[in-house]
Amino acid sequence: MMQVPLCREKMRNMKRKLVALISAVVFVIAGCGKNGETVTMKEGDTATQATDKSAAKPVALEVVTTFAGNDGNSENYRKFCHVWQNETGNTIIDRSSLTDETFKTRVVNDFATGSEPDVLFFFIGADANSFIEADMVVSLDEIWEVYPDFASNLDVERIPTSMVDGKIYAIPVNGYWEAMFVNTTVLEAAGVEMPDDDYRWEQFLADCEQIKNAGYIPIAAALGNIPHYWWEYAIFNHTTPETHGTIPGSVEDQIGQSWVAAMEDIKFLYEAGYFPYNTDTATDDETFSMFLNGEAAFLIDGSWRVGSIVQNCQTDPLNPATLDEEQLNQFSVTYVPGTDTRKATDMIGGMSMGYYITRSAWEDPDTRAAAISFVSYMTSDDVVPSFVQHTTHALKNMTAIETENYNSLQVTAIDMLSRCTSLTGAVQDIFQGECRESAFDDMPKIVTGRISAEDAVREGLERYQAEQ
Repeated sequence: MMQVPLCREKMRNMKRKLVALISAVVFVIAGCGKNGETVTMKEGDTATQATDKSAAKPVALEVVTTFAGNDGNSENYRKFCHVWQNETGNTIIDRSSLTDETFKTRVVNDFATGSEPDVLFFFIGADANSFIEADMVVSLDEIWEVYPDFASNLDVERIPTSMVDGKIYAIPVNGYWEAMFVNTTVLEAAGVEMPDDDYRWEQFLADCEQIKNAGYIPIAAALGNIPHYWWEYAIFNHTTPETHGTIPGSVEDQIGQSWVAAMEDIKFLYEAGYFPYNTDTATDDETFSMFLNGEAAFLIDGSWRVGSIVQNCQTDPLNPATLDEEQLNQFSVTYVPGTDTRKATDMIGGMSMGYYITRSAWEDPDTRAAAISFVSYMTSDDVVPSFVQHTTHALKNMTAIETENYNSLQVTAIDMLSRCTSLTGAVQDIFQGECRESAFDDMPKIVTGRISAEDAVREGLERYQAEQ
């Protein structure tokens, strides 16, 4: 468990004095977007309070999110923050930055030193365990005791619970999915049809062979760098939506043997020559370039890849108006081929991040009310659709998405998601730590036969059990 410093209360008081001191400055610049430009709002955008327990006096709310830089929702975030500030009289001290391992470390360190924000948009899963165990964020159950209508517009069944105590701490805006992107020009050159909703593993193997014989790479993947998506779906193809999130008790049990069979499937694809020749040493960026440049046909990745593909089809990556639609139409997205236990339309996906209200904010009545108001607004029925775009959500009543506002790849993704038969969370979000070395990070050793699939899975599971 995280050790909370004895001087944390003193540090919090100092922080709040600093917040009060600079709040006037923040209010002046709060309406500015990137490069000092004024953020424009669509007609009708309002910050309707989701609760009548608004702040008694103006509060400067310190917020940390990943809506920064070239994140697809950074402009939406700034716009709605501006609306909320104008209508509530509160201000936001924004310390957002793009997400990476450095961001995760910074957030955890902020909690460890008593420098945590009032509201945090962060990962739902093991990354949050330390500050949940230290009781430094507030659960939905505790919030409901004071604000019974909080998050009432969300379907809590879709929100992942904490691995620490099974409670909900993070209130999501949008989620993610993982699927198979397709370079259709490669398929056409190889004489292969675009996969449909009933795409089967056997047909996929036949298509890969045909693509390989035509002189192209069937699968863009860097197994030595990012084996994540193939590891996940290979296992999913031997489990079900109901059992996929279960960590095997041992390599000998039914799910343990499913993991072994999954590693053997990836080894088969490698031995058949369906990955790039340098898949065990290449970076993810290198194999992604193979896909973009028409060298490779298939790419399993997450919904966040849509933005990267679209930017590649823009003359100016930062200016959507420069999009070459003809070039973008060469790319599509569809389901990962299924098996007897998993339909192709059963997808990996769900809610991966959400808003946390910290204990330090909760203990101050004015800051608590402002934090509740802010999170309620950012997760409201009026705001969430702007963030969802082509991803997932937890709204009980989602308004229809106006697809004319989206590019062709986003529209294809929205259509794909509408026919999805189930969304199952990634088991790798649970299987974390040193246990991943043999059965995950050492994928090149498995596919080249330097370690057997069964031994790799056994070692990983034994380490996992030892870490619990």
